[in-house]
Formats: sequence, structure tokens, C-alpha cells
Amino acid sequence: MAAATDTSADAVQAPPPATKPLDRLREGVNRLTNQQKIILMVALAAVVALIVGAVLASRQPDYKVLFSNLSEKDGGTIIASLEQMNVPYRFSDGSGAILVPSDKVHEVRLRLASQGLPKGGLVGFELMENQKFGISQFAEQVNYQRALEGELSRTIQSVATVENARVHLAIPKPSVFVREEQKPTASVMVHLYPGRALEPAQVAGIQHLVASSVPQLPIANVTVIDQQGNLLSQLKSKLIEAGLDPTQLKYVGEVEASVIKRIDDILAPVVGPGNARVQVAADVDFSQNEQTAESYRPNGSPPDISIRSQQISETANVNPPAQGVPGALSNQPPVPATAPLTQPNVGGTGAQPLAPGQQPPPPGKIDAAGVTAPIYSAGQPVNTRKDSTINYEVDRTIRHTKGSIGNIRRLSVAVVVNNRPDKDKTGKVIERALNEQEIKQINDLVREAMGYNKDRGDTLSVANAPFNLGDKTTLEIPLWKQPEAIEFGKELLKWLAVAGIVMLIIMMVIRPALKTMFPPPEEEEEEEEPGMETIEDEDGTILHINPFEQKLAEARELAKENPKAVANIIKDWMDGGA
Repeated sequence: MAAATDTSADAVQAPPPATKPLDRLREGVNRLTNQQKIILMVALAAVVALIVGAVLASRQPDYKVLFSNLSEKDGGTIIASLEQMNVPYRFSDGSGAILVPSDKVHEVRLRLASQGLPKGGLVGFELMENQKFGISQFAEQVNYQRALEGELSRTIQSVATVENARVHLAIPKPSVFVREEQKPTASVMVHLYPGRALEPAQVAGIQHLVASSVPQLPIANVTVIDQQGNLLSQLKSKLIEAGLDPTQLKYVGEVEASVIKRIDDILAPVVGPGNARVQVAADVDFSQNEQTAESYRPNGSPPDISIRSQQISETANVNPPAQGVPGALSNQPPVPATAPLTQPNVGGTGAQPLAPGQQPPPPGKIDAAGVTAPIYSAGQPVNTRKDSTINYEVDRTIRHTKGSIGNIRRLSVAVVVNNRPDKDKTGKVIERALNEQEIKQINDLVREAMGYNKDRGDTLSVANAPFNLGDKTTLEIPLWKQPEAIEFGKELLKWLAVAGIVMLIIMMVIRPALKTMFPPPEEEEEEEEPGMETIEDEDGTILHINPFEQKLAEARELAKENPKAVANIIKDWMDGGA
């Protein structure tokens, strides 16, 4: 047994394992075959490339459009300038636009604008800067017209709705004859952005712009069309003729919105925000009325009468009657009277009564109408005549009335109020309908807020009903359709794909190679205790046996089976020792 032990002790021992990491790595690599080494290197390179590519892709700047719809000449010039400025660029596959990093868009645009790029195929007044010496007057006029058309096109393109524009001017030659003078005309063709349209006010603005830039060009001679061939310059006039003026419709909307806002502002503190719905229908009068009236009134009382002119005419005649017999004797003058005569007091025959304070005429004379004449005999006829003409001022009134535009003829208002929140006896929140006093209060408030006018025919209806908000359809875009969510999903999917490929390479290639390079340590043989012997059984099983323990076990077994023999042996040992 001792010989077997000595033989195992003399066996050759394995070299101790390497302790340095570099030595262990070199030792592990040496365990791999050449094919395994190549596969391991390719796998490691693929993992590193995927990780680095993903990191660089995440750090790549966001590209935005620098210019789009460029001509080939402008596109080539801009690309050459970008290469000189060391600015990275890309091309958009769909629109052919030039893309640059988003943080450099404005800077690059300004730097290209300083170089006059893009030119856009239009020339402006810079065409006049390179005039050749000795150019004809006709060529100079043509260049001026081209420059003016280019400048107008550039100005119209600055409108937000217009993508591109072309302007054509027809300027006739000046003539010394007034009858043969012709006014200039202009045609404007605008290319609008998809989904956009020009408002009538914008069309009128383009017409005024072109008309103000060309001398003696009337606004009516400016024609504007779009890329579809639709005539835009007459759009406003057609709407007016059809009674559909957008300005009037906008004014009606503003009137209704103003009334709704006033009603909402006054009901919100009473019923709470969102608990009232208001609708207003305004009937607005846009007709223009002008009226002139001339009226006459009868003359008033005498103190208020205004005299325009007055004419009084009074005459008096005193003629003696014929006397004597016709003939020679009758032609003799009368014999003068020897005694004074007085005028008899006879009535009629033109005698006028004395006015208060008027002195009677002297005896034998007549004083009437500024005529003083003697009376030759009593009873002579006196003829007087008095004419009076008075012209009074005419009482006339002339009234010119012009009706204002946009008067409200009628307002129709409808208000629906939600039920009030309340609590029952158990404290549970419930809804209750408004009572008559609350509805009357809301009715009065709405009347004052809308400016209710009974004579105008305004109507108001206030109703109370519970709001049904459960069936309200929401127009919100689902989360999976939102652009931000889609972009986040694409980014997450990209990283998951990279992680999956890396894990697949690690599990399928790198991990088996590492197991081959660094195998697990073998279990060390148990050291034999002192006194142990190694015996190989008939089956080839190696047994570790302690002889002392084995003998002790055999002695115990013998003492159990034959205790007398064991007692005799012990007795002999004791006697022999004695």
C-alpha cells in the first residue's frame, strides 16, 4: 500500500495556471483553432461597427430644406458654393430640394444671398448695370422692361401664398396724338403653394402693386391668373354682383361673435364656465339709401310772418264838372267867387276817414295820396285809388338723408343653460333644473347684454336642459398615429434591432469562443489523509481505505459475533503482560 502511495507522489505534476490577464488571454487564444480565431475577430468587428454606427446615427444633425424647386443652373451654383463653405448637404428624393443641417440653414441662406443666389431665372435692375456702350434705344427699352418685370415678379413671390410668379408688361410707344394714346396693360401669372388660395383682398393688392409700379397703368388693365388658368382679378367683382361679398359675410360673423362673447362673459360667473351655449343670428342691412325731401308749410301767425317785399300805390283825382251851355258863352272863364267856401261834409265819393292824430285838410282843398288840390265848388267828385302788394317769404325745408351701411335689422338669440349641480340629503352630487326665478334672471341678463330692442323685432329664447357630453366625439389623433409617437417608435425599433443583432452575435459566436478560451477549472483530487491507502477494486473503482479504521471495525464485528473468544484474547493479553 505504501508503494502505491509513493508511486503517486512521484508522478509528474501539471504546470501552474497563468496569473497575469495578458498571459491568460494569450493562453486562451492559443486554445482556439485558426477558423475559430477568424470567426471571433469578425464577430467582434461587427459588434463594434454596429455600436459605433448607432451612436453616430443618433448624433447626426437634423437636416432641413435650404431651397426647393431650383433650376439646374441655380442648383449647381449653390452646391459649388456649399462645397467651398464646407457645409454638408443632401438631396431630397421626393421634391429635389437641397437639405443642410438645421442649425446652419439661416446662416447659409444669408451667405448665399450675399452672392446673389439663387437667381431664380429672373433678372432685375442688375441687368442695367452691364449696359454696353453704343446700345440702341430699342434694346435699352427692352432691357428696362425685362428688369421691371423681374423686380415685380420677385416682389410678388414674397407673398406667403405665392410660390412663383411671372409678370408680363405691354407698354405702348408714346404718341404725340391724344386720340391714338393707349394705356399700358399687365398680366400676372402666380403659382400658388399646394392647398393655398389667394383672398380677394390679396388679388386686389397685387393689382395695385403692379399698377403703382408702371406709369399710367390703370388697375382695371391688370389681369391676374393662377397656375390652373383661373381668372382671379375679377373674383371680387363677381362676388359683389352675386351679393356674396366676403367682407359683408365677415362683418356679419364679427357682429354675431361680439354678441355671443358679451352673453358668455355675463353668464359665466352665474352658471359657470361651459354651462351655457349661445347662438346668435344677425340680420344686417347692407343696402345704401339716399333720400332728398323738399317740404312746404303754410304761413304762420302774423308776428312770425317774414315779408319779402311790399309795394303800396295810392292815387287821387279832382275833376270839375262840365258847366253852361255848349257854345261861346260856355267857353268863358267863370267869375271868381266873392266869398270863401268850405268843403261840405258829404259821405262816399272817395272821402277817407281821418286816422287818429291826423289833421283834417284845410277848407277848400283835398289831400289824398300826396295830391293837394283846391276844391272849386261843393259837390265836385273826388276819385281816389290805393293799391297794396305784399310778398311773403316761402317756408321751405330741404332734407338730404343717406343711410348708413351695416345696420342691424334684427337679432335672434338662443341660449341653452345646463342644470345646476346640487347635493341631496345623503351628500351625493346631483343635477337639478333651474327654477323660474333663475331662468327669468338669466333672461334679463341676456336681454341687456345683447341690446334687446322690441321695436326692431329682436327675439330671445332661453331654455334649461341637461348637457349630454358623453356622446361628444373627439377629433384627437390616436397615439399610434401621432408623428411624435411614430418617430419615437422608429428610433426605438432601430435601437432594439441593433441590440438584438449584438446579442445574437455574442450568444452564437463570442460566448462559445470564450468558453473554449477559458474552460472551467477541473476539480482537484482530494488529498489522502495520513494512514490512508488507495486500493483498486475488481470493477476498477478506486477506494481510499484507512487500515486502522478497517481493523477496528473488524474487531468490533468479531466482539459482537463471538464475545467469549474476544474475552479470552483480552485475558491472554493481560496475563502475558503480567
